[in-house]
Amino acid sequence: MEKWPIGVFTSIDAGLGVKLEVAHELGVPTIQLHAPAPSTRTAENAGAFLEKLQGLGIELTCVFGGFDGESYADIPTVIDTVGLVPPETRAARTAEMKEISDFAKMLHCDVVALHLGFVPHDTSSQLYEDVVAVTRDLLDHCKANGQNLHLETGQETAEGLVQFIDDVARDNLFVNFDPANMILYGTGEPIEALKKIGNRVRSIHCKDGKWADNPGKEWGQEVPLGDGDVGMENYLRTLQEIGYEGPLTIEREIPQEPERQKQEIGHAVSLLTELKAKIL
Repeated sequence: MEKWPIGVFTSIDAGLGVKLEVAHELGVPTIQLHAPAPSTRTAENAGAFLEKLQGLGIELTCVFGGFDGESYADIPTVIDTVGLVPPETRAARTAEMKEISDFAKMLHCDVVALHLGFVPHDTSSQLYEDVVAVTRDLLDHCKANGQNLHLETGQETAEGLVQFIDDVARDNLFVNFDPANMILYGTGEPIEALKKIGNRVRSIHCKDGKWADNPGKEWGQEVPLGDGDVGMENYLRTLQEIGYEGPLTIEREIPQEPERQKQEIGHAVSLLTELKAKIL
């Protein structure tokens, strides 16, 4: 694979991400895939999807897990509903995430990822220990499938995320770095965070955002790539500095407006192509 191939976050059964045909139309050679609904995670569907990818000349680089009942309405709701942290849904979601890992194996994909949720700041708390334990359990399942697990950034500071990875102490746990999420959640300046996480970053999102008036209490605003506070040229230069060579995966989730989404992703492809030519 070339250094920094362009990628896009896609979806088979609508919802999050763009359709595969849009990625192909825009000439994007790699995708991350939002895991489809349980009923469609079959060997037959995996085979058909792989055939389709091969026909379009697209490479799958990561399968992303997500769960019913998650809501990103505001920060308190994210704390209560997202990922494997909420105790009341943890067992069922862990089982589903293992099924997603198995489906990714059918797709010959060696990376799965998810939003783990808001890891407790108190590292001596029982909840923190429980989240460490469930993450280890999931990682061991992924390891048996020959996979790494990537945690998407956003809910933790860079220091908190590095501490958590060290405490989990498994060699197949890495980071999917999303610079806009650091801004949206108000958890840290993204370029500084990227430098601190360093070579633990094994996949990324290219997404942009603007800071909220009260970061950490209110959502920031997601905006088209290049229109926000990340600073895309600085972002790519920092990726080069930490030695990242993987896909530049564009994420822009406005599926209810497919034409606008397609237009914005097309613009993002052009911007990243220009920056790559300038930097590499």
